[in-house]
Amino acid sequence: MAERNRTRRRQHNSENFMDYSLLFIVLFLLGFGMIMVYSTSSYEANLTYGDSAYYLKKQIFATILGLIAMMVVANIPYHFWERFAVIGYIVSVVLIFLIIPFGHESHGAKRWLYIGPISLQPAEVAKLCMILFLASMICTMGKQIRHNKGFWMVLLVPMPIALMLWQITRNLSSAIIVVGIAALMLFVACPDYKRFVLLALAGIAGAALVVYASVHMAASQAGETEGMGFRFERILAWLDPEAYASGKGFQTIQALYAIGSGGILGKGLGSSMQKLGFLPEAQNDMIFSIICEELGLFGGFAVIIMFVMLIWRFMVIANNAPDLFGALLVVGVLGHVAIQVILNIAVVTNTIPNTGISLPFISYGGSSVMFLLIEIGLVLSVARGIRLKDL
Repeated sequence: MAERNRTRRRQHNSENFMDYSLLFIVLFLLGFGMIMVYSTSSYEANLTYGDSAYYLKKQIFATILGLIAMMVVANIPYHFWERFAVIGYIVSVVLIFLIIPFGHESHGAKRWLYIGPISLQPAEVAKLCMILFLASMICTMGKQIRHNKGFWMVLLVPMPIALMLWQITRNLSSAIIVVGIAALMLFVACPDYKRFVLLALAGIAGAALVVYASVHMAASQAGETEGMGFRFERILAWLDPEAYASGKGFQTIQALYAIGSGGILGKGLGSSMQKLGFLPEAQNDMIFSIICEELGLFGGFAVIIMFVMLIWRFMVIANNAPDLFGALLVVGVLGHVAIQVILNIAVVTNTIPNTGISLPFISYGGSSVMFLLIEIGLVLSVARGIRLKDL
């Protein structure tokens, strides 16, 4: 009898781990996101397309494709994808270059490729492929990343992709995310934290210099911003949005109006006023402001708590991953989601200058939700490799 119990315990302990908590959080965010996409976009969709559910239908289609891809990836051993790391890097470069002749322009920026009825944003492909490539590269280099040459090699690898995203697609936020993913993965793999402190200080100094240059240029031109780049204009609008209320500061001011008018408990789901033509891109970059308007600060904090729980689950899986490659994959996805959430909420609250970035799993955007779900599939695949500890 005792031997039978020991055998049963060993069989039980050898079972793979499935993180249902992570799955529930992701599904909750997706469901909540579709509700908010319909709430924020129904007015505009009805005026523009004659169908109040136009954006919702497209989001549901992309979500279904993403969920199918997530389940497929989750059931494939994650080491299978390691052989495609270099190919993924090359594909990212090719897709970004294809934007030049074949890109679809929207709101003054070329960021999308159309493959039949499906639109693809190369920036989302680049984020996923960068996670895969860096995880493979760091594992291959081993202890060499602790030396200066290896450290800088890993940190410079994403720079070509980041520069192309910035210059070709005019997508600075995605470029920042790619670099941020690399920095976080390297931070986890390399124990020498002094270098990261110096890099952080250099980054803060560089950002301060750009802000100072923008203010100085505006002062030298007596407030005229026509000769300045639109990014400098965004910095000025960030510093004083009311002075640029009819231009670059308009969206920020409307977002702040939405957050402020929501109060503690909000006006009620579907009762937003700012989404009725006042707030541009309400269903995309600024959806968090509508959440705060309709559901109040309570709703906004609830969303933030869900993302904190999601990041916590990532950390649990990364800490218990079977090997370094799996842990780095999860850290890369963690970095992608965390940086994107922080940037989006910081933009909406005017904490940083306005830069177009969606709120993961909630904002409208087919490419974003599809590739985020593929990344979740990778995390679930790593989680399935975890063996339950002995009782």
